Amino acid sequence: MGNSGWQSRTALLIDEGNVEKLHHAHVLIAGLGGVGGMAAEMICRAGVGNITIVDGDKIQASNRNRQIVALTSTENKEKAKVMEERLLDINPQLNLRVFSHFTTEQLTIDILKQNYDYVLDAIDTLSPKIYLLYHAIQMKHRVVSSMGAGGKLDPLQLQIADISETHTCKLAFDLRKRLRRMGVTNGIKAVFSAEAVANTSVVRVEGEKNKKSMVGTISYMPAVFGCVCASIVIRDLIEGN
Repeated sequence: MGNSGWQSRTALLIDEGNVEKLHHAHVLIAGLGGVGGMAAEMICRAGVGNITIVDGDKIQASNRNRQIVALTSTENKEKAKVMEERLLDINPQLNLRVFSHFTTEQLTIDILKQNYDYVLDAIDTLSPKIYLLYHAIQMKHRVVSSMGAGGKLDPLQLQIADISETHTCKLAFDLRKRLRRMGVTNGIKAVFSAEAVANTSVVRVEGEKNKKSMVGTISYMPAVFGCVCASIVIRDLIEGN
């Protein structure tokens, strides 16, 4: 495919054969918020040639402190549609599938029926996250999942482990508990932080879809989570893990 242009620096680092591997790979990214939006962009910029993105949310003003798609000019637009334009502007040859609606369990199953080389979970609400992880494991997909990036300030406390070995993070605890009831105890690569969340950074919310609480966030932490998740996908794809 030739890498004299936009992928020349990537080829210099990982060689032409691995660029070809990425070009032929198919990655599903579920959730396009602070973590998933950054992960999708990094995966696209690395040259993955087939990407499916899923997010039913619209961009809100409160997203601007941390989400790569969130600008004053994109407010109230569908996240998946804004990301679609952005990814195709990076790589016009990208084979991109877009699901711009909230997922039910059945829709999750239908989406997962494709032959993905990797599934990246960046969903931040519990039930849809459970559906995705459970069915991805049942279908024997390779999976990386982001735990909670909210309430964290120190990027050097991020860790990568099987979900069975996660700790400190409340989202990871809730996931382990729910997945264990469904017969899943391991087999999911998790990106999590060992940093404790201060009680003062969490508030209860009423009337929010799928959310009982809101956690404070800083600009860089979800992006770091997204970059680490993307790095796992890219390294595993080129190393054949």
